[in-house]
Amino acid sequence: MTTSAYRYMAQSFQQTLGDEGSERRHERLLTWRREQTVTRLERPTRLDRARAIGFRAKGGFVVVRVRVRRGGQRKRAIIAGRRPKHKGINKMTLSKSLRWIAEERAQKHYPNLEVLNSYWVGEDGKQKFYEIVLVDPAHPEILADNKIAWIAAPNQKGRVYRGLTSAGKEGRGLRWKGKGAERFRPSYAANRRDTRRTQYKAIP
Repeated sequence: MTTSAYRYMAQSFQQTLGDEGSERRHERLLTWRREQTVTRLERPTRLDRARAIGFRAKGGFVVVRVRVRRGGQRKRAIIAGRRPKHKGINKMTLSKSLRWIAEERAQKHYPNLEVLNSYWVGEDGKQKFYEIVLVDPAHPEILADNKIAWIAAPNQKGRVYRGLTSAGKEGRGLRWKGKGAERFRPSYAANRRDTRRTQYKAIP
C-alpha cells in the first residue's frame, strides 16, 4: 500500500513542530507569541489537516492563526450579601472549548467571511494556537465551486456563533447518540422549551 504525501506531511509535523519536536517547536512558538492575536497566513502550517477540513489553494479561502489563553476562567470575588462557601472564583470551566473560542475571535476579526473549520497547531504553558480556515461567501471562485458554494446560503451566515462548525457541534453534544444524549437534539435549549410547555399544560 502506497503512503500518501499528506501522511508524510503529518509525520514531519509531529517530528518537528508537534509533540515529538523540541528545539524547532520552541523556536516557532516563540515567534508566534510575539505576533498579533489573530494573524493572517499566506499558507497553512499543516497542509494535510487544512486539506482534510476543506481548505483549497484558490481564491476566497483565508487562513489565520489565533492565540487563546489556556486554563479556566476567573470571576470577581463577592463582597457581601451571600454565603461565600460556593462562590467559585478560580477554576471556572467554560462550556465552550478553546478551539470554538478561537473560531469566534477569527470571525469577529473578519466579519465578511465565514468560518469553515479549524485545527490545532501548537501550545505552551499559557496559550494554545489554532489555525482557522475562513471562506468568502461572495467570492466568484467560491460561488462557482459546487463543493463549497453551500457556505453562501443565508442559513450559514454567522455559523460559528450558532455552533454549526465542528468545534461548535462537539460543544453542543452532537457527537454522541443514544442513551444519555436524548436532550441534545435539535438543541439543548429547544428541549428545555418543550419541557416548560409540558409543565405549563399540566397545570389545571
